[in-house]
Amino acid sequence: MLISVIIPTLNEDANIASLIEQTRRLGDCEIIVVDGGSTDDTLARATGADRVLVSSQGRAKQQNQGADASRGDVLLFLHADCRLPPTFLDSIRAALADERVIGGCFHQQIDSPGRRYRWIESGNAWRVRLFKLAYGDQAIFVRRTVFEQVGRFPELRLMEDVFLMKRLSRAGRFVLLSDRLAVSPRRWQRHGVIRQTLRNWMLLALALCGISPDRLARFYPNTR
Repeated sequence: MLISVIIPTLNEDANIASLIEQTRRLGDCEIIVVDGGSTDDTLARATGADRVLVSSQGRAKQQNQGADASRGDVLLFLHADCRLPPTFLDSIRAALADERVIGGCFHQQIDSPGRRYRWIESGNAWRVRLFKLAYGDQAIFVRRTVFEQVGRFPELRLMEDVFLMKRLSRAGRFVLLSDRLAVSPRRWQRHGVIRQTLRNWMLLALALCGISPDRLARFYPNTR
């Protein structure tokens, strides 16, 4: 079972080389970087990947292009500010040994002390357990056949992960692995924990009420 790790990037020169090196040390997997038009040294520092692709900007487009170029039986979509747990390959293969399981994600471990971050980790885990709704910063993995069957990521400017999960929830069993995915706190530190969390909830509620994520994207600026 070959696992392809697909990393969408935009101005991630501070993270990408160490992420590729750390992922490579964890075992035999395919690593694909898909850049969305970086203006820094991301591409120069991503040469340790098996493939480095250039895409038009948009995480959904980048991840779909990476999936098209990959060889894996399983696709794992990894944000550039996350780090996979040491046992991720064995854990994914063990989970997918059950043919009813179509995919899953990981528990988060936000790389910062403080009770507020522990609440975020716990709340995000319960969101997956109760609503089968994983976000991209939980490293979503899925069988290639299922990913293609549900139509891949919808090419939206925002919340492509949420709408992929809506498709996957109808396709089979989705699991939350106990392994801890290291997550950078930069998003919460930049905008504030409470402000960032409330904005996420508001945008999710509006999207689930039928407002287009493409319209909502203007309220979630990309500051990278």
